[in-house]
Amino acid sequence: MDGQLGINGEDSHDINYTGRDYSLVPCLLNKFLELHVPDSSTGTPEAEDKESLKICAVKAGGMMSLAIDNHGALWIWGNCPQKIKEGELSLVSSFTPTPVWDFHGHTVVKVACGNEHVVALVSAEESYKGEDLVCYSWGCNSHGQLGLGDRDSRSRPEIVKTFDKESPWAVYEVACGAFHTALLTHKKKPRDTLESTCWTFGLGDNGQLGHGTTQSTLFPTPVNELPQNVFFISVDCGLFHTSAVSSAGDVWSWGMEKGLGLCPDASHSEADSGDALSPLLISRKPHQPQFPDPVQVACGAAHTVIVAQEGYKIWSWGRGRSGALGNGREVDSYTPTIVLWPPLIEDFKEEELKSGDEQDKVKGKETEASTETDEKLSSALNEVKLLQSKLSTMEKYAGILHGCVFGKPFVEQDIPASLRNSGSFDIAKEWENMLEAADHRNLSRLEMFYRDMLAGVKDKLMKRRIKEIITECLQSSEVKK
Repeated sequence: MDGQLGINGEDSHDINYTGRDYSLVPCLLNKFLELHVPDSSTGTPEAEDKESLKICAVKAGGMMSLAIDNHGALWIWGNCPQKIKEGELSLVSSFTPTPVWDFHGHTVVKVACGNEHVVALVSAEESYKGEDLVCYSWGCNSHGQLGLGDRDSRSRPEIVKTFDKESPWAVYEVACGAFHTALLTHKKKPRDTLESTCWTFGLGDNGQLGHGTTQSTLFPTPVNELPQNVFFISVDCGLFHTSAVSSAGDVWSWGMEKGLGLCPDASHSEADSGDALSPLLISRKPHQPQFPDPVQVACGAAHTVIVAQEGYKIWSWGRGRSGALGNGREVDSYTPTIVLWPPLIEDFKEEELKSGDEQDKVKGKETEASTETDEKLSSALNEVKLLQSKLSTMEKYAGILHGCVFGKPFVEQDIPASLRNSGSFDIAKEWENMLEAADHRNLSRLEMFYRDMLAGVKDKLMKRRIKEIITECLQSSEVKK
């Protein structure tokens, strides 16, 4: 509705476009097809001069979208910041990608956007060859999310002084939440060990800045409670939480509801609720906190995902509604759970367009050995799919029972130690152990639950008995007639 799809409904002739405020399927942004690389003065043929631009990176915010092309130009569409009069900023809908001309002659390397603000890392010189970057920000600044030391909004990019060309810090990663910003930097001067610092600024109501308070910050401020001797490879922001991962595989989160990003209504007890005002270490397992060979951490509005093991495994935690966690369930998860990845081959079939010559070559290389391997792989995948289906059903069943009895989602830590260690399970003994360990509040809740359950069973039995008596009476009266 704000043009963030880059599609103008009045001009679109795509049969898949709904003509409303949204599109149900991907629509091609024809604007980029019409653009070409500027003519060079090297005397190259005209066909080469008209080569289409190539998009190298994209970002989507709450109401706007951005793209960086292969020449380092930044494009923006959707609710774009524009000056309407001196000192006043307005978000104006733009339905087609428009270049940010302020960076003409420089290379935009990375960009991030929140609900109403944009932060970009741009080369200090005309081209980027791996040297230091300069940080720019613009847009709405009601909470100081631009890091410029005030709450005045900007319609055009302005340098964040903390990370300008003369700064001792080299900024290399940027992320935006709804109304806050996070950056990763390292010292420009080389040291024996590569260390980095995470900086945050903007809205801090839910602890998303990680400074130990709920105060907002107008200037970039280091998250001091993070370890100082680690190198962070990735940072990202949800609406009101922030997560960072180190090269060693340690993940920290902070912000709304223990740094999970969950809304307050997800809490099941006062003891479990509360925002994380400082970074919390997110452990993969109780005795295995690190995620091996991490690649990237990414935050949704209220959940977090980390890609690790060089991209072969994914973990997720936070809000699970609509299947956002990818673990086969729709319940919230307070601890990392394995994403069911990769999906089976039949779950995501891709059409491979090959020329006739390429198809002939592929057919020529097929052998009986490869066919046999494919058959074994198909059989194994079918077996895995069956096991995944059974596992998902059992997890849902266990989750329902656990939620009814204990009033909170089922997590891996709830599995009794005897079952985890030996594979055998003495339910009478484990029940006795659980009752022994339960506090007065939990015992009272269990008593209430079983009273309600017993009353429900008795009520159901009584209704059925009354129905049987009525049926017998009716049958008896019909016989007498």
